[in-house]
Amino acid sequence: MDMGRESRWEKDAMTVEIMFALVTAAVLAAAVFGALLVPALVVGVSEPAGKSLLVVGIVLAAFAAVRRVVRVLLRFDARRHRGR
Repeated sequence: MDMGRESRWEKDAMTVEIMFALVTAAVLAAAVFGALLVPALVVGVSEPAGKSLLVVGIVLAAFAAVRRVVRVLLRFDARRHRGR
């Protein structure tokens, strides 16, 4: 193979790592969103507070998901460059 081109194994490893990052990010986002909103639903909050919690939950869940994807993929790239 040419230098600088990924082998089939490397492409498959990247695909698996991307899927792992996306799935774990989705699970983490759901957990963050649920951890914020379930107690609010159990206790019961007013409508403005509920909407605020909903927005905060969405923002925190999105941030956690993006952070997870970036972290997993950067860690994969670092391992790949080290040759592991």
